[in-house]
Amino acid sequence: MASVVRSTWPLLLGILLLMVGNGMQGTLLGIRGGIEGIPTFQMSVVMSAYFGGFLLGSLAAPRMIQTVGHVRVFAALGSLISAVLVLYATAPDWIVWSVLRFIIGFSFCGVYITAESWLNAGATNETRGQALSAYMIVQMAGIIIAQFLLNTGDPAGFLLFIIPSVLVSLSFTPILLSAQPAPAFSTIKRMSFGRLYRASPLGCIGVFLMGGVFSALFGMSSVWGASTGMTVRDISVFVAAIYIGGLMLQFPIGWLSDRMDRRKLILGLSVFGSVVIAATIALQPNIWWLMIVGALIGGVANPVYALLLAYTNDYLDQSDMAAASAGLLFINGLGSMTGPLITGWLMGLIGPDGFWVYMGILLAALAIYAGWRMTRRASISVEDQGSYAVITPSATTLAVSEALDEAQSDSVASDPADEDLDADPHDDIPQAVENPDGRSAG
Repeated sequence: MASVVRSTWPLLLGILLLMVGNGMQGTLLGIRGGIEGIPTFQMSVVMSAYFGGFLLGSLAAPRMIQTVGHVRVFAALGSLISAVLVLYATAPDWIVWSVLRFIIGFSFCGVYITAESWLNAGATNETRGQALSAYMIVQMAGIIIAQFLLNTGDPAGFLLFIIPSVLVSLSFTPILLSAQPAPAFSTIKRMSFGRLYRASPLGCIGVFLMGGVFSALFGMSSVWGASTGMTVRDISVFVAAIYIGGLMLQFPIGWLSDRMDRRKLILGLSVFGSVVIAATIALQPNIWWLMIVGALIGGVANPVYALLLAYTNDYLDQSDMAAASAGLLFINGLGSMTGPLITGWLMGLIGPDGFWVYMGILLAALAIYAGWRMTRRASISVEDQGSYAVITPSATTLAVSEALDEAQSDSVASDPADEDLDADPHDDIPQAVENPDGRSAG
């Protein structure tokens, strides 16, 4: 790992700064929205807009890169991000913020795809897995650092919007000055939604549900905190705890997933998350207990998402990983767009507890569906499973497909049919792209 970090540190440093900037703006808007008196549902629209932009970016950015090249796309989208981060403070209006959040979601997706393709091109077959692990760790670390930077200024002023703008601008320097040349892109075959669903119904339904959990948890946490009267310090600590839990529990849960039926683990974690949320609603804990709750729910949301991807991977040929990754991330993106909207509606209807109720319902639904699927399909042997890959819900298609491909490389893929499902094979998944050697790039 040390040698990988030494060889890729410019890219990893750039990604770290990008994630600090992105992590600050998400939490800061929720806090500033409370200060400006923007209603909860309108703030949910603002938060949802990011995921809509990110989803569109996953479709459009690869084509933009093919047309004008990595460097131009990276520079153009990076400039947009820096400008938007400053413009937030000049126009505290939910409609303006929604437009700006959509733009910034689109732009961040594009710069992630570009940076990840450079990271991928600079890794060898022997180091690719370690490079991806370092990338995921840096992503989470950047967002955690961002939460503590929120305490360096007044959220009602300009400074906290300027800091992420500067950090994002600085992030381009090590990436663009990296000696690694930009890789070429080419298109890959498509996979229908029907084929993907038949391969893994639980994977498709599960990533949709977890998209809602993820976007509610990471998009609405600061809005929820502001609505309950929490201080900036308490909100930042709570959000940081979510990411810390997600980072720390990935590895032990990943170890378990390689040694048991993954559906049982998905079922168990979903039930556990539902119980924790129910207890939180009933007990109304103080901030210190909320930190533990945040860490536990974050520790469920991130690993379950990765578990669902790994489980789907077990039922696909290695050659289908890139196309399947594009489809799963598109489904996840649809779920992510609905998460903040429904959460905001529920919070307006029943109060702040709506934040927890929505996530609890989705986790309970996933547990029920996973249990039902266990009665419909026999489990594959542990020996035939691919290895678990550390994947965060914010990763783009390139990172996901590479991580799954790496996990699958030493395993024998199985392809059992799912006898009870029927879907339209012509319902195409949006097109992904890959490098000439077959590795997905968007």
